[in-house]
Amino acid sequence: MRIDLNSDMGESYGRWTLGDDHALLDVVSSANVACGFHAGDPAGILKTLANAAENGVCVGAHVAYHDLAGFGRRFVDEQPADLKADVMYQLAALEGLAASVGTHVSYVKPHGALYNRIVHDERHARAVVDAIVAIDPSLGLLTLPGSVVGEIAAAAGLRVFREAFADRAYMPDGTLVPRTQPGAVISDVDAVAARVSRMASAGEVVAIDGSVIPVAADSVCVHGDSPSAVAMARAIRARLDADGFDVRAFAK
Repeated sequence: MRIDLNSDMGESYGRWTLGDDHALLDVVSSANVACGFHAGDPAGILKTLANAAENGVCVGAHVAYHDLAGFGRRFVDEQPADLKADVMYQLAALEGLAASVGTHVSYVKPHGALYNRIVHDERHARAVVDAIVAIDPSLGLLTLPGSVVGEIAAAAGLRVFREAFADRAYMPDGTLVPRTQPGAVISDVDAVAARVSRMASAGEVVAIDGSVIPVAADSVCVHGDSPSAVAMARAIRARLDADGFDVRAFAK
């Protein structure tokens, strides 16, 4: 009866504000903080880290392909050695910023196209794992259940945690419906809260085709850039509390 609630943060860039990190940090137990490659500028990232420290929220590194223009949602066909260096750079930067405000990075959650790619792509998955091991092998990895990157990470001795998505539709095979397809993102707050309750209590979710599929989760994600992210996170937290769940960080 324990579960984590996470959200993506630190994604504002210069004059462009994305998400309400301050409000979300009152609700979630883990924060996936951008590292500057898909979103986030240094000052904004530092502010989010400081707020996370003040609220006792666990910090994760939201590493991504180097794709600011595409918000990290486009596949970048990098050589594994280059991807490894990119991930190492992001981890090192975030760990340094976190230490400066009295907190630390506890886990890694790849973002966007990188997250989805390494569910199946062994070359890029291994590059990500090699980068984590090179920088800080004590870090956990948050990924989809049954992913290739999870298998490689576990074999490398990393702690692997399973993630479910509150506001994303699932394919019958347990992967996420691509954002380019209708119905990929779920915006109804009450529907999402009920969905998370079913995930946590029964370990299942209704897929896009109406089939019921198993879903095992140590953590549930609410996307911070969704217009209703704060309302959704509050509704989920209230539902989990009512269901008797202990909502706390998986990686602390």
